[in-house]
Amino acid sequence: MKHIAFVFTITLLFFLLLLAPAPLAQAQGNKFEKINHVIILYLENHTTDNLYSLLPGVNGVNSPGGAITQLDQNGKPYETLPPVVVSFRYDGFGKPIDTLPGLPDPRFPDKFPNKPFLIDDVVPNNVLLGTPLHRFYHHQLQMNLNAPAPPEAPCLKDATPCTGAMNKFVAWTDVGAQTMGYYDTTKLPLFPYARDYTFGDNFFTAAFGGSWLNHMWLVCACTPRWENAPKEFIATPVFDAQGKLSGDTSGETGLVTPDGYAVNTGVDSFYPPHTSLPDNQRLPPVDAPTIGDRLSAAGISWYEYLGGWQDYIDGRAENPVPFIAEPPMSSHVYFKPYGPGMPGREHLRDSDFFVPDLLNGNLPAVSIIKPDPAYDEHPGYSIVEQAEQHALLWIQAVQLSKYWQDTVIFITYDDYGGWYDHVPPPKIDRWGPGGRVPLLVISPWAKKGFVDHTFYDTTSLLKFIETRWNLSSVATRDANANDLANVFDFTQTSALNTAPDTALGQDQPPAVLASPNANENVLIGRNALLAVGAAVVLGACGFIALRRRAKRKLR
Repeated sequence: MKHIAFVFTITLLFFLLLLAPAPLAQAQGNKFEKINHVIILYLENHTTDNLYSLLPGVNGVNSPGGAITQLDQNGKPYETLPPVVVSFRYDGFGKPIDTLPGLPDPRFPDKFPNKPFLIDDVVPNNVLLGTPLHRFYHHQLQMNLNAPAPPEAPCLKDATPCTGAMNKFVAWTDVGAQTMGYYDTTKLPLFPYARDYTFGDNFFTAAFGGSWLNHMWLVCACTPRWENAPKEFIATPVFDAQGKLSGDTSGETGLVTPDGYAVNTGVDSFYPPHTSLPDNQRLPPVDAPTIGDRLSAAGISWYEYLGGWQDYIDGRAENPVPFIAEPPMSSHVYFKPYGPGMPGREHLRDSDFFVPDLLNGNLPAVSIIKPDPAYDEHPGYSIVEQAEQHALLWIQAVQLSKYWQDTVIFITYDDYGGWYDHVPPPKIDRWGPGGRVPLLVISPWAKKGFVDHTFYDTTSLLKFIETRWNLSSVATRDANANDLANVFDFTQTSALNTAPDTALGQDQPPAVLASPNANENVLIGRNALLAVGAAVVLGACGFIALRRRAKRKLR
């Protein structure tokens, strides 16, 4: 029912706000003064090569040096890539749902040439795939950071040194050849937005590994300490005689580095909704400054909008069948000021409040949106097409609201998800940066039809917020990060409401795509807005029907 309510709320939004005047930006005396609302849509687990190799101007798998020959763990090139196998999710800590290491995926051929391949030639983007291994130490092994970077690597031209031959993604994965796959970009629902606004193709996660650590870096630019963590949670990386990483025997329980830093997904917060483990097996509340702390101290409104948050708090979480239910991946819930009954807790709310806040004039200055697991694009339990269609509902709701003229939407991914990417990161510290992931910048003030090759990482989002509202940095990395200024052009004429033709995905006939115009915005009149609104509502209704049909099949 809540999904039907979501659709009708958007419908009401369209008809009440079509004639609403756009607010004037409030001058704050800095270069980002025309931006009064920042929305970060934090999706999951894809690299730039995996999703956007076919976006014109992007450094993808077909670019010079984009197809790197993969080596096995002994350094020998594969004659052909090993078969694709299904990777299983785990129930809690180290308890496999199935004791088999993986079953062959019959949809894929037994052998692939040793190079990236187009997934759409085998399966479309509207079906589930397995989730490749993507943990802290394994990520570094996959990038082969002990070897020199390829000669085409962008980081070799920068002052910051880099290493990483990017040639052991297959050797250290658990899905075989799947990690080398990439999607047809033009069939992604978000493709028109990447094409018509700004796309950052040199944006990296702040840290190596998976979701949890990068959710910490999104708000504190830090890796939390876990003093006296349970012995069974200590990772067991393997180092050679020169002290270089050469393996990892940790398994799913290796959450904490030998010197006491929490790094891998599976760490439970001390505060609800993480309540399944005894107190001594949950991370004590982290005592470190966050971007939320900085915003609150300055009187700047903000929320984390978390898919499934209220359901999980109320004990009625929807399991992503056939997989286990997991608490929403909140960032701030791990930090001291955000426990039950504390003032900070009011900043953590369900994502179902986002559209009503748009409608009621309560959109905060900063919004961090984490979709429901079914719509966060994480392989294994979220389907690419459906997740991106869900994202379109939020984007178009913002575009048709009174907030559009002074808003920027940043869409990026928390981690690389175990997928191949040929571009190594610059080396900054022991934590990262990690994998190269997409960055979409959607705003009336974003450059149009522009691919930005500037180096950024997750902490650049913090730097942008800190610069916009004159806030102190939370750590060293965000203090030194690039602030995303190059993605904007504040001299252009701001359009009232803009939306490119949407790519409806592989369930629909291919759309006729207009050529991007980098010099002007397309003004959409009232009739066009009504058409967009009708399309969104109809699409959402169809989306809900498909979701219900899928649930019935799984029962």
